[in-house]
Amino acid sequence: MLNEFKEFAIKGNMLDMAVGIIIGAAFGTVVTSFVNDILMPVVASVTGTPDFSDLFVVLQDVAGGAGSYTTLAAAQEAGAVTLNYGLFINAFISLLIVAFALFMVIKGFNNMKKAEEAAPEPEPAGPTSEELLTEIRDLLAKSA
Repeated sequence: MLNEFKEFAIKGNMLDMAVGIIIGAAFGTVVTSFVNDILMPVVASVTGTPDFSDLFVVLQDVAGGAGSYTTLAAAQEAGAVTLNYGLFINAFISLLIVAFALFMVIKGFNNMKKAEEAAPEPEPAGPTSEELLTEIRDLLAKSA
């Protein structure tokens, strides 16, 4: 069993998968930063909401709770049950960005494959002049 695992690992499948996971995690970090640090401030300047992550609805307040909370962290600290639709909006924006980036990568890959498939195959090389002369010589030798 150990030898089978070594063979599997050496084939490169495991290495390719590990590289994909690491790059995917790094890409996720970049997308999260893009959404939180670049995109959301622009959206906030247009909508007037500084951050969607603090958009929530209190579904059930705790006994003796204040009832209205200014931030999601304050509501969660008080123990209130909240519907966090702002976090969902942030996650959805991240998903759209990742999906669009993957779409562009796959589209580019497919275009490269189409260009490679559409490239005309080189014409088969005909006989060289030496081969033709040899064939003529052989034909003349047979007829004589």
